[in-house]
Amino acid sequence: MTTCAVVALGGNALTAEDQDGTWEQIADNAREMATPLGRLVADGWQLAVVHGNGPQVGALALQQDAARMQVPAQPLHQLCAMTQGQLGSILVRALDAACGADVAVAVVTHVRVDPGDPAFAAPSKPIGPFLDEQQSHELVSQTGWSVVEDSGRGFRRVVASPLPVAIVELRAISTLLNAGHVVVAAGGGGGAVGDDITTGVDAVIDKDHAAAMLATQLGARELYLVTGVDCVLLDFGTPTQRPAHELTPEQAERHLSDGQFPPGSMGPKIAAALAFLRAGGRRAVITSPRMLASAAAGHAKAGTSIRDADLVVHVSEQAS
Repeated sequence: MTTCAVVALGGNALTAEDQDGTWEQIADNAREMATPLGRLVADGWQLAVVHGNGPQVGALALQQDAARMQVPAQPLHQLCAMTQGQLGSILVRALDAACGADVAVAVVTHVRVDPGDPAFAAPSKPIGPFLDEQQSHELVSQTGWSVVEDSGRGFRRVVASPLPVAIVELRAISTLLNAGHVVVAAGGGGGAVGDDITTGVDAVIDKDHAAAMLATQLGARELYLVTGVDCVLLDFGTPTQRPAHELTPEQAERHLSDGQFPPGSMGPKIAAALAFLRAGGRRAVITSPRMLASAAAGHAKAGTSIRDADLVVHVSEQAS
């Protein structure tokens, strides 16, 4: 194990639900995210950053479709590459401002997936903006895309989201980390490719699973999954809601099986954390941007730490 950590940032961290996704908004959000990341670098962590791209790649797909009579629309795997360049550029500038010039670098990353993954037969990854019912019907009739209602907030396009199998540019990412760079990699989960790694695959890989795979293949010690809440909440939305600041993998697995963590929200983060720990990772942390540095420093009630029982100093699943 090294002092390497992988941090996964959601696409919603760069374009909030109440925002239009302008360049200025994304840049402002990136600067806010870069501050706690800079603290980790100052504390001596070797840092790889994975970002989501759900809102951005969906918006880009709408632009491509709207202009298809003037210019050829590009396939989804190319849109993923475009968002890696766009968001990677913005994050690199923000990270350099927080960590020092010429520290951060972005790698357009390809991630191998299994063409036989059942996810291709059941699109489930929401991308793009929320639509009302009439807009969703119009989109389906015009494009043939799959659209579903998303958690009572409106309708969104859904695409295939297969599990990652391997990071193609792993050696380059590792070389850059060892040279002292903060590396933005596997953005948007990476560009999906098939077994021969030269053929693009239309899919959007879940960024938490891609981050877990990257962390495993790098031999990272810790995985940080940054989200909109300070920590995992058990019995969310009920009178018995309570924070869980420390969980063993067995406890997290049990809560996941019991339906505590829905597939559209906390579920993928818990599953990615468990995959990382099963593969030899030391600790997985789920927390918000504002609590990230404190969680990395090991503060007891900063975020939710998932690790083996013999590494747990204090376990708290009681109401604060």
